Amino acid sequence: MTQPDFMKEASLIKDEIIDLRRRIHQHPEIGRTEVETQKLVEGYLQKLGIKTKRIAGTGVLGLLEGGLPGSTVGLRADMDALRIQEKTGVSYASKYPGIMHACGHDAHTATLLGAAKILAAFRKELPGNVKFFFQPDEEGDGGAAPMVADGGLENPKVDAMFGAHVTPDIPVGYIGTRSGKSYAASNPFDITIRGFGSHGARPHKGIDAIAIACQVVGALQLYISRETDPLDSAVITVGTFHGGFQRNVICDEVTITGIIRTLGPEKRKNTVEAVRRITEGIVQAFGAKADIVIHESYPGVVNDPAMTKLASDSIAELLGADKLVAVENPSMGTEDFGIFLEHVPGCFYQAGVANPAKTPTVSLHNSQFNIDEDALPILSAVHAKVAYDYLRGAKP
Repeated sequence: MTQPDFMKEASLIKDEIIDLRRRIHQHPEIGRTEVETQKLVEGYLQKLGIKTKRIAGTGVLGLLEGGLPGSTVGLRADMDALRIQEKTGVSYASKYPGIMHACGHDAHTATLLGAAKILAAFRKELPGNVKFFFQPDEEGDGGAAPMVADGGLENPKVDAMFGAHVTPDIPVGYIGTRSGKSYAASNPFDITIRGFGSHGARPHKGIDAIAIACQVVGALQLYISRETDPLDSAVITVGTFHGGFQRNVICDEVTITGIIRTLGPEKRKNTVEAVRRITEGIVQAFGAKADIVIHESYPGVVNDPAMTKLASDSIAELLGADKLVAVENPSMGTEDFGIFLEHVPGCFYQAGVANPAKTPTVSLHNSQFNIDEDALPILSAVHAKVAYDYLRGAKP
């Protein structure tokens, strides 16, 4: 059977995908509040004859049942926005003050809807099923784990999972893949150091929580530079530091918060233990006390080698081998897509959206972030092709 021309199919609905993206962009919703986005996704999928189910609060799970028996493949897009005031100046800018799709989740959602439309047109020849995961709250506490907990990977059981993130690091028209470690794991932490207050003229009568906390912050960075292999990857960020209430008083309590980012489970374990060990050691040495809370968060994204090869082969066949980018280095950013990959093999690829001739090339999470919308039908076609090839037997 002749394979569909996915780029042609995507080009036919390019304007529709762009319109979807702009509608979502104008009406951004932060994690766990994606009510209108949920309704938009549901309505679109239902018009395609795709079964829908609300999941993980404001998420949507779509099920496209193929005409032939076979496996089930999952495709995922995240839907939430960020608390950022948009400064792009585009005609379809956010209508909501202080909220913006500055990480491309509007593009993720629109392109997956486009892929759903393409695949729905060929459902009779699909051997198996496609599950569409429209996930809430990737930027907050994470929506992947609730989708898994609510049974998203079951009934029917998902056998492989694919997804993508837009990136300004790759030009429009190109897709990047990387096998193995691709995104960092994260462990947010909260540390409260309790000393003893005193008059500023009598520091020896107190236990200065600020001075001790400064030692802790410096020592955590010393761990990175002196206990971490230079060829390994770990980052400890102290993002907030709060303490004291008057200039002439020895501070009795300081709270610092931050996040640990690591690549691989062993480095994650060692770094978490080091943060606790170093903090406790310094605090005890100066006679203070500490409450240390280190949270478990995203596990990191580790792409399955076989699924990465499948995705890479599909992309090269669709766009040409010259449009496939081998991503050399993993990102120290985090992505909760890795939670899905703890349960099923899969691949998370990078979709290029950079085009300086059309829009400034700025980083994700920037108030001026925007994309070249020519990337949208390309990503829809890639999603459709990868899922189709998996189900048609192009798997190891």
